[in-house]
Amino acid sequence: MAYGSPFSFSGLTTWVKRLIVANLVIFVATWAAARFGVDLGGLLVFTPASALRQPWTVLTYMFVHAGILHVLFNMLALFFFGPPLEERWGSREFIKYYLICGLGGAAFSFLFAFHSPVIGASAAVYGVMLAFAMNWPDSPIYIWGIFPVAAKWLVLIFVALSLFSGFGGAADGVAHFAHLGGFAAGFVYLKFGRLRAGAAARLKRLRPKPRLTVIPGSATSAPPKPARRARPSEEERLLDDVDRILDKIARTGMSSLTPEERRLLDEASRRYRKN
Repeated sequence: MAYGSPFSFSGLTTWVKRLIVANLVIFVATWAAARFGVDLGGLLVFTPASALRQPWTVLTYMFVHAGILHVLFNMLALFFFGPPLEERWGSREFIKYYLICGLGGAAFSFLFAFHSPVIGASAAVYGVMLAFAMNWPDSPIYIWGIFPVAAKWLVLIFVALSLFSGFGGAADGVAHFAHLGGFAAGFVYLKFGRLRAGAAARLKRLRPKPRLTVIPGSATSAPPKPARRARPSEEERLLDDVDRILDKIARTGMSSLTPEERRLLDEASRRYRKN
């Protein structure tokens, strides 16, 4: 599988590299431990029915794989689809999104596959594939390096297969509900979790810049007295608040906003869409 994207692929980005290394190291570690009769993977796998006894597994399951083909497929997909997103979003936003999709996989498994163990990075990786398709829907993905398929259609095919297999009761040992959870969490976050910040950023770009005024007169004339600044309008006050909130998001993330700050972003978003 290969892809065509708006970016030139010159190397792995920070978190894509770290995630691939972490997955490969844990895969080798669990394999080596098993050779000595130690079930290391059993401590990391997520089983919804045992989640209260092993709460850490909602994160660790993303780094455990059933075999070499399992880990290679997931890491290959992350290798291709991850770097363009991390370059566009930034490292912190990318790893947050990755983990949210992985947690979505755990949540769907808890709802629909309560007694089935879940392992693998597939839920998080499927979320990354969804984000890629939403950012570059017509980018060609070359299956086996030969057959081009637009990213949006490839993701729709994966969603359809997961739906059919998950709710059709396929006994193939694949965590289809985890895949669906990764898709669902990614879609909700991309549509709603990043909406306020995106709309506010567009509003900030639309804010008029101060202009220079040429005042006729000789160079030796006394400079004019500065005009009294008019009281800021309601829109200007809103934009000032948006600037402050955007700075706060850049420093500490969306989760740090107060209910009042979120309300202001919603108001700014509504005004932008209306205009």
